[in-house]
Amino acid sequence: MAHLLRGKQSGIQNDLSVGISPDYFNPDDLARFGINSQVSCLAYDPVQSLLAVGTKSSQYGPGQIYVFGRQRVQVTLPLPRSGASVATLQFVAEKLVCLTSKHEISVYSLELRKLLTSHSLPGVVSAMCTDPMLDYALLGLQTGELLAYDLDRQTLAPFRIPNLWLQVDPKARTCAVVALQYHPRDIGTLLIGYTHGAVIYSFKLAKAMRFFQYEIPRGAPGGDGDPATMNVVRRPKLMQATWHPTGTFVMTGYDDSSIVFWDTLKDGRMIMARTLTDTNIATPGAPIAANSMSNSGMMAVKEPLFRVAWCANQDPEDTAIVIAGGQSTKSPMKGLTLFEMSRTPVYATSTWESLTRYFDSPKRQRVLPTPPGAEVVDFCLIPRSTPHFAGAHDPLATIALLSSGELLTLTFPSGMPISPTNQLHPSLTFVHPYLKHINAAQIGRERWLGMTERRQQGPPILRGGVEAAGRIRRHEDRNIIQTTHADGIVRLWDVGHGDEIENDKVVQVDVQRAVGHFNNVEVTQTSLAGASGELAVGLRGGELIVFRWGSNKSIGREPSTPGPNQVGTLTNVTDRIEPSLSEGLVPATLLDQKDGPVTAVKMSDVGFVAAGFEGGSLVVIDMRGPAIIYSASVSDFSKGHKSGSSRRRASGGAGSKPEWATQIEFSVMMLDGDDYSSILLHIGTNLGHLGTFKILPDPSGRYTVQYAGSMSLDNRVMYMAPINADSGKPAAASQSAVSSLRSGLRVNGVLLAVTPTSIHIFRPATAKGAHKSFDSFFCDAAGIARYQDQSQALIGLFGDGNARAYSLPALREIASRNLTNILDIRRQSDAVITPTGHILAFTGPSELALLNIWGVGDSLPRSQDRLFNPEALVPPRPTISTVQWVTGTQYITPADMDVLISGPERPPSQRMLAQQAAEAEEARRAGRAGASRQATGAAAANAGAAGGSGSEEGYWAYMQRQVQERTEKLGSVGDSMENLEQHSASWAEEASKFVGRQKRGLVTGLVKAKFGL
Repeated sequence: MAHLLRGKQSGIQNDLSVGISPDYFNPDDLARFGINSQVSCLAYDPVQSLLAVGTKSSQYGPGQIYVFGRQRVQVTLPLPRSGASVATLQFVAEKLVCLTSKHEISVYSLELRKLLTSHSLPGVVSAMCTDPMLDYALLGLQTGELLAYDLDRQTLAPFRIPNLWLQVDPKARTCAVVALQYHPRDIGTLLIGYTHGAVIYSFKLAKAMRFFQYEIPRGAPGGDGDPATMNVVRRPKLMQATWHPTGTFVMTGYDDSSIVFWDTLKDGRMIMARTLTDTNIATPGAPIAANSMSNSGMMAVKEPLFRVAWCANQDPEDTAIVIAGGQSTKSPMKGLTLFEMSRTPVYATSTWESLTRYFDSPKRQRVLPTPPGAEVVDFCLIPRSTPHFAGAHDPLATIALLSSGELLTLTFPSGMPISPTNQLHPSLTFVHPYLKHINAAQIGRERWLGMTERRQQGPPILRGGVEAAGRIRRHEDRNIIQTTHADGIVRLWDVGHGDEIENDKVVQVDVQRAVGHFNNVEVTQTSLAGASGELAVGLRGGELIVFRWGSNKSIGREPSTPGPNQVGTLTNVTDRIEPSLSEGLVPATLLDQKDGPVTAVKMSDVGFVAAGFEGGSLVVIDMRGPAIIYSASVSDFSKGHKSGSSRRRASGGAGSKPEWATQIEFSVMMLDGDDYSSILLHIGTNLGHLGTFKILPDPSGRYTVQYAGSMSLDNRVMYMAPINADSGKPAAASQSAVSSLRSGLRVNGVLLAVTPTSIHIFRPATAKGAHKSFDSFFCDAAGIARYQDQSQALIGLFGDGNARAYSLPALREIASRNLTNILDIRRQSDAVITPTGHILAFTGPSELALLNIWGVGDSLPRSQDRLFNPEALVPPRPTISTVQWVTGTQYITPADMDVLISGPERPPSQRMLAQQAAEAEEARRAGRAGASRQATGAAAANAGAAGGSGSEEGYWAYMQRQVQERTEKLGSVGDSMENLEQHSASWAEEASKFVGRQKRGLVTGLVKAKFGL
């Protein structure tokens, strides 16, 4: 009976939810966006142009692997064992090899997009090494042993290398392998990094060739420069080891920040020991670094060397070194350190002194800066074409992994930040840097197709993969999400409806540049107008910025230094545009209210924008000027004389509590008691007050705002929606509705308001209406969703983990579904429910789920995007030089490595078999094509001889002709063989005659010589 009364009390005579049954409310899990947990490692394949991202297992999600390609290509690969994290990722031709924290090796197929095998290894694996030309993964154990895993046979190979460091120090029992790398030009030589030192191992000789042990003598400062330890001999623990791109030198890194360069060709001597700032640190009597001591006299701690890479330009002799870590805690700038070494001296003609100077004084040394408060713990180089040289040949960019789990992309070698917008998958932007806030808006399909920004960008990073075709569902509004990030960037992109996305580009807005400063810029609210394409952005600092679609007349030129923002008035910021942006969302105007953070903002489709601030102020701007047409405090209308109440007010009131706007909406409808429609502005506050204002035209040509009345609800207003009481459609202030006001449009409308504890439907401004209270749970998010463009229902996400649907206007619960297995209940208040019936909600700190509430309960579908391109071939591996070959260096091929690792009995690998089958198939096709061309020529000749008979050839006639042609061909072959036999007999007879003549001539010559003739 209560739901029948609510229909009459609300002023809605029709059932707006007719036809919606509980069976229709069964959410489908459509898609995921973002990264489910903290990023642990990265890998890039320049051949397939794919990026793999591994995550850690946490309370927010399991460890898993993401593989990203161009545009929206994304495939998620789960780990076979729950609770495991991804430790290392490496691409090997058509496979992706993963080493987990549980010391399991998992092999995935890029072509099949699934797990091929997983093997639990006998021991604790501390390092892994692969090569694109080999079917093996070398695994270094904590015991110092090396195992070989056969990726093709999916089992351990019989090959094993013992702990080679025992030959140097037999007492070193706990000597773990920490680094492995093949020689860049000789695959038969391996660099092994133990915690005690480095070893060069030869596969062809099956023994260690050189040992490198770093020892700091007495009196030398070492890497940390600690005076207390200078009188003892020290052996720092090795953490990194890598080859020079030509294999001439080896570089090792240690836990005391020491970087040591070794010779590999002559006697294996140490050429230079240095840190990022000091040189000759292993020489007794060398000065202690000035930055090793703090102002208080305490030692300044240095970071360990997290990662080093010796990069090669197009010429492998021209090198650079990238280092993560090793910096002092006193260093004013954090980031990656780059040594531009320039061209390597000619080894054969260089003296030891010249080589020492080369490593002592790089051509250029600088820091590639990162955001303050975070250090780089790993990085992934982006080579242009080849995966060889340990993935460090001619890189165009590097993706740095910060200690916070965020990503940062930098150009190489300049170190300029690269925006991930339209360079990386939108999911990667959630951690580049972290996502802070989301909102969604409806934009027409045609409008969104035209909102493709143009900006200057470098070469694309990801070019691989092909996106699978989606379901066709284009003729409706698009769900455009607005994501705000920690660096003040706002991105707009189409999340779709689980269908094919026509415009998959991302629109970027640089709020920091628009506000005029780059410190403490945090976006709190965004609002996008679907019809006009205008974007309003509110900041924690109290600024409100409006962006419009436009072009940059000064593209490529940095604008002049912006002037100060005017407090309380509008500031023209059209000149604060990104130099690289040619066409897109450009800043139009700025309001610096200086009244606390922006708590609510609404950009209407008809040129009005309203914003509320934590200090209580409310501002309405007409963008036609632009001009401020209203500025007041929300506490003014909460004390208005025209007010109603839908709750029992407690004695004493809440006038002393601070009050600010939490929700703002524009509508076109008739107020209670009026017989004409008006543009209305509705303001909901944190104390439950809901005020209504009229926006009326002024004789001066402007618009004015007049207070109409207010309501007092029971709690904070968290959602408002104007509804047409006759049709159930939205009564928003659309362009068509406002233009129809001149012709006397009358909209019989009501306003639906939702608080955490209740739902209210009433006629603004002061009618009591109907309401429904929630007794045992709180509402976190709400929205009206339409079902097949016929009916509407109110959808809510509640604190007990359930999603509920309520009918309108009866407010009767239609159905309830539990979503705790999908969504993060703690962040349900940040969820968005769209009018199309989709839910965008957080599953963790940096991952969103897209659900369709009008579904059939389908689980998350598996991605059908294609990753592997069989036509993209791995280039040949670099080989030894001609001089090395001439001097006797034996070159080992990848085929030889198969014999050395698995023995001569190993049958051909699946890759080789597939290649042989492909070559055989190509040969068969070529043979068929040749035979087909011959048959076509014969048929054309027969057709020309037949003339214009005009009759079509039947099936039996065709078969008869084919048999006859084949008989003729066989006859011609027989004739040819007979002719060949005759020619051969003739040639043999002529040859016999020639030999006879030669013999007779020889005898005659001897006789003549005997008698002197």
